This record gives sequence, C-alpha cells and structure tokens, in this order.
Amino acid sequence: MIYLFIGQENQPKEVALARIKEENLSADLRDFNCDSLYSKNLSLKDLQERMLFLPLSSSKRIILIKEAQLLKQEAKDFLLKNISFFAQHLILVFFWEHFDSKDSFLIKLSKQAKVLRFKEEYRPDTFVLGRDLEEKHFDSALKTLKQLLSNGESPERILGGLRYQWEKNLAAKPKALSNRIKLLMVCDLEIKTGKLRAELALEKMIASLCALSKPQ
Repeated sequence: MIYLFIGQENQPKEVALARIKEENLSADLRDFNCDSLYSKNLSLKDLQERMLFLPLSSSKRIILIKEAQLLKQEAKDFLLKNISFFAQHLILVFFWEHFDSKDSFLIKLSKQAKVLRFKEEYRPDTFVLGRDLEEKHFDSALKTLKQLLSNGESPERILGGLRYQWEKNLAAKPKALSNRIKLLMVCDLEIKTGKLRAELALEKMIASLCALSKPQ
C-alpha cells in the first residue's frame, strides 16, 4: 500500500500516520517495523537497504519518507521501477509539502497511491505570473510577484521564467516578443546596475507589460 500525504501541516499528517500504524502493526513490535527516512540526506543505497528489510513477526512494515520532494533523482527512478513489488510487503508513506503539476515523479506516484491532501501554502510559479500578464491582470500579477519573492524566488529566475514562456508561446509573433524582451532587458539592467531595487524594477516592468496591447 502506498500513501501520499500532501501539505505543510505536519500535525494532521502525523495523526493520519498514527492511525495507519495502529491498523497494521501490533503495539509491541511497532518500533521494529517502522522506519522514518529523511529525503534530503537519503542515499540510494540506504533506501534500498531499508526497503529490503523483512517485517518482524508481522505481515507488513511501514516506511515513512519525509520531505519526499527532496528525493534524489536516482532514488525516484528506483522507486518508480520497483514500487509495485515493494508495496506487497511494505506500507510506504510519503510526506510531500506542495503539489507540483510539473513534477513527473509526483504525478506518477499519485496514480499508484492513496492521496491525502492537507493544508498547503499557495506557492505560485513564474507560469502563473505569465498567465496574469497575458490576461493583463495587473493587481493579480503584482500579488503573484510579491508571493514569488516572499517564497525566495530570485529576480533572475523570475525574468528567466518569463522569457522562456514568451519565446515558447510568441515565437511566431516577433513584434510582440521583441516588445516584451525589451522591457525584460530594461528591468534586468535596472536591477544589476542598482538603479532600482529589484522589487520596484519588477513592478515597473509588470505595469509596462500590462499596458502593452495583447498580441493578435
């Protein structure tokens, strides 16, 4: 059995995990048949070893993988390839902070798992900002920008993400693409030369982009 807990609230996730333990493991052997692994420093070898351990006087073992969004790619590949086999004698529980529709591992895992959703902090990306700008939603674009910066997104990555979207979606509309790239380059120069604070330069760029006419 595979469980995928998505959200930032750890206390409700721990309550749900405790219920799974009670339903599947006897109290006297619970500590022997349950492992907690932290993804950030988890090597593929350690993961493989833990998953190969057999249950002690039980039909099941539980492996909790915390901060699963930080798993290394080799660990993700191993899990996707072997998870159906291991799920026969293991109960795998993944703690994941945010649902990301672009994470192929998360999407594939969610198709095989029982997914439980918990409270998540709204975390927009540059694609959300790009859509706000495309629709000329100035207030929404400013809100998205502030959230991106608050979440630690760098101005360079924001500008790079926007340029990627424009070059992909406006390749056949050279005038519209050129106008947007010019505004992006002005913003980048103002930030790098210190002419304007990064947030102010980005807000100025957003206002200018929203003032442009929609590409036909």
